[in-house]
Amino acid sequence: MTTTRTAVEIASQPATWRQAARTLSQHVAALPRRGERVAVIGCGTSWFMALAYAELRESGGHGETDAFAASEFPYGRRYDRVVAITRSGTTSEVLAVLSRLRGTVPTGAITADPTTPVMDLADEVAVLDFADEESVVQTRFATTVLALFRAHLEAEDALPEGLGTVEDAARDAEQALGSPLDESVRTAEQFTFLGTGWTYGLALEAGLKMREAAGAWTEAYPAMEYRHGPISITGPGRVTWGFGALPAGLADDVRKVGGTLAESDLDPLADLVRAQRLAVAVAEAQGLNPDTPRNLTRSVVLSDVHA
Repeated sequence: MTTTRTAVEIASQPATWRQAARTLSQHVAALPRRGERVAVIGCGTSWFMALAYAELRESGGHGETDAFAASEFPYGRRYDRVVAITRSGTTSEVLAVLSRLRGTVPTGAITADPTTPVMDLADEVAVLDFADEESVVQTRFATTVLALFRAHLEAEDALPEGLGTVEDAARDAEQALGSPLDESVRTAEQFTFLGTGWTYGLALEAGLKMREAAGAWTEAYPAMEYRHGPISITGPGRVTWGFGALPAGLADDVRKVGGTLAESDLDPLADLVRAQRLAVAVAEAQGLNPDTPRNLTRSVVLSDVHA
């Protein structure tokens, strides 16, 4: 079987994470300063990375942090800095926010393409062109952005307690790339992804990857919300995948109703690599090419979105 471009980009993530950490000093001007009240915005995958980072930054004591889908940015709130995540640098909703905020609040952006409009709209831009992708479905750019954020928190002694370094995550990602996916997971008909704190953003992203690449039936929830309704769809042939440690008793609840539980001791960011690999495997099993997902384009550019 021909290796898809998506699979190649997934496999490159340990290297791009390490490069993000090594080159942190080149990008730090676009990142929040300690103590600032910050909003992070994005669309789709970028929004989910913003959610994960917001929880990491605030729980690590670096500063109050909110995350928003760009289309839902609350202009009435006051922030010391707004940071945008946009792989393409052309996403309409992100550009609209940056344009409207220009000159009123310091802004930063993280992008993969230095030739796009975001370069002129944000005050400072971190260009992670080494993590850019040909694939429509985002994998390595998004995780490399989160690795950059983690490296920055690490450098400022603001990592939440118990969270490993970027190098720890990269080593775990190499393990995630080399380990086979369990047959009961690869052949499941439904997937529910769960996270707690910063890993809730990863759960959302895992669900999105499965929908984008494979058209799979997926859901994602904060782990403690699982018992409040979502457990009703769990059963034989269906997977509950937890990012990080699950709440006490939840694993037993999954097994009692016949569901398949997917857990891992890997760094949760590395466990997201496993979920990305699963999305490719499920797509290929259905005869789909994850490089050409249905109904999607690399960037959403809307003619009716204006600043």
